[in-house]
Amino acid sequence: MMQNDVMTVAKGVLTSYLERNGCRKTPERYAILEAAYGMGSYFTLESLSDKLAESHFNVSRATLYNTMRLFIELRLIIRHRFQTGTRYEACLATSSHCHQVCTVCGSISDIDIPEMVNVMRGVKLKRFRGEQYTLYVYGVCSSCAYRIRKAQAARNQ
Repeated sequence: MMQNDVMTVAKGVLTSYLERNGCRKTPERYAILEAAYGMGSYFTLESLSDKLAESHFNVSRATLYNTMRLFIELRLIIRHRFQTGTRYEACLATSSHCHQVCTVCGSISDIDIPEMVNVMRGVKLKRFRGEQYTLYVYGVCSSCAYRIRKAQAARNQ
């Protein structure tokens, strides 16, 4: 999906939920949604708050936390708990996917493992309908591995 299409669908999901449940359609909720989908990658609540402040839209911590909880419930946002802390990801246009996480610097990137799709299709779950999966591969990125090797070489001299 293109970014504008994704945003339109995300707003539609939110609007539909708010109307069905008699909730207010506040500008804060829509501003947070737009900012989250505009982050482009994994983000923290602090970076999301900073992005909102840059656009002169300040929201309280409570509003931000409560709204993100709603977005997670609506499956508009995924919460990831990594060693370096909690990160969020806009997920409406994202199918199941895999992440590689550096245990040294905390960098995160998506990786494509085509075989994983076939494996997951073949998995039989008991009394459960799987809809999506996320796989985390932990290790050391090439930049950190290079720095570690360089530091070890310096110590050995």
